[in-house]
Amino acid sequence: MPEHDGVHPESGSLGARRSLAARLRALRRPRRRTVFALVAASVLLVVATLTVRTLLRYRTAAVMDVPVREFTNAEYPEDPADRSPDFGRYNGRDLRLVQRDETHFNFVFEPRHPHIARVTFRNVDVSLMTPSLPEWARSDPGLVRIALTDRQWNRQQVSFDRSVVEVEEGDGLEAGKFARGELSAELAKNCLNAGLWELLLFFKDAKSGRKQLYYQDWFTFPLGHYRRLFERNTGLAYVRHWYYLEHWFDPAGTPLPLEKLRRVRRERVVTAEFLGDERVLAAGEQSRKQRTTMADNVVHWADFFDGRNVRFATFLPPGRYSVRHPWKNEYWRMERLEKAILRDVVSPASDTPLQELELVFSSRRPGIMRFVVSGFDLAKLPRLVPQDYARTMAATAGKDQALAYMPMGIGTPPFFQEYSQLQQSPPEKGPYFCLTLDENGRWINHHEVGIDGPVLHCDDTEDGVLHVYLLSYERHSLIGHWRIEGLSSSNAHGVAKK
Repeated sequence: MPEHDGVHPESGSLGARRSLAARLRALRRPRRRTVFALVAASVLLVVATLTVRTLLRYRTAAVMDVPVREFTNAEYPEDPADRSPDFGRYNGRDLRLVQRDETHFNFVFEPRHPHIARVTFRNVDVSLMTPSLPEWARSDPGLVRIALTDRQWNRQQVSFDRSVVEVEEGDGLEAGKFARGELSAELAKNCLNAGLWELLLFFKDAKSGRKQLYYQDWFTFPLGHYRRLFERNTGLAYVRHWYYLEHWFDPAGTPLPLEKLRRVRRERVVTAEFLGDERVLAAGEQSRKQRTTMADNVVHWADFFDGRNVRFATFLPPGRYSVRHPWKNEYWRMERLEKAILRDVVSPASDTPLQELELVFSSRRPGIMRFVVSGFDLAKLPRLVPQDYARTMAATAGKDQALAYMPMGIGTPPFFQEYSQLQQSPPEKGPYFCLTLDENGRWINHHEVGIDGPVLHCDDTEDGVLHVYLLSYERHSLIGHWRIEGLSSSNAHGVAKK
């Protein structure tokens, strides 16, 4: 047997393997430390990025220069506005936003050119144009979610008088018309993501009142102020609600207990007729939006519900229509009117009995759709012939608060309103709500159905007759006319036609 200097051959091999394993372990330790360090650094980088993004996104100051966007004719050919001959001649403004106190702001639109006037909105209470909640809806998470969703995702356009607005300098055209009451200055919270606003300036005929748009721009009201005002209005933590306010997130199927919104005193089925063979009416903003309605040969109301291809221009950020993005609908849900129910109700907002109307629809598919509009006073609705339905918008926007041309939602303000009326009647303190529900009381997404709200007026000559129209998505068109009869209560006759 050969000699090995007293060392067994296997013991040498084992030592070598142990030495190699030790070196490999030594190599792995720094690699693990490197991996852990890279992961930790990545996490810190993500956290830091999100922190910086959040700080920048929600940054506020007492005085802020806010970027504005203006569209040319070439950029926005489908604009449905009734434009003034002076449209495009007064473009070029910058916005300076000045915080006056916790809720009030000055909006100063500074001119970039000497012929353009400075337009200032002084001491505007922006909390009135920020989502809020009726007190009686706070106890139910479903009511909270739908109330806040529709409050943000509905248009709120407010006109201001000379107690708030100043128009100064320029070439004298704007300031002169303003002094004569021939200029209307308006701000709009768009029916889009949180913070998207518009400025709209109109020249108007002093006798007829017809308004023609001569200037419009779009801007983002600072989200830091929006967040603070939201929390002040609602008492809720913004972090729990921010996503669906800043980004659309469909809450379809949310259960809604209507008994928390009103108490029913009386209920009865009333005679209702869908006037399917009547020709489609188009007046007011619907006549202007015919260019944004994509539907061939829709002549009668029934044509909206026979399955033909009806599309509307989609309303996209920052607040403009696009015919290249057609909006579909679910009008198949309204194939048949099953019944109409009229209720006398009492809202937590008022001890005065009010009315509620429910239209129950069905189709060849399973399930029903309930259209419920509540909190209106039949005695205050205007009395009109159907061809004058557009006058309901003026009745709603003015001081009478007729609630005749309204959006969907809970505690939502009118689409169009005077600032003085908004101050006197904040939407969250009113009795109004309008919802689409399934047979189990769960919310149906009215945006997907293609309904933006109701138009209501009493008949011009017949007592106890109510006319109901439904507004399409974005109020491009009326989509139907229902005649409701047998409203025998003493307050069901409406306001005499003026």
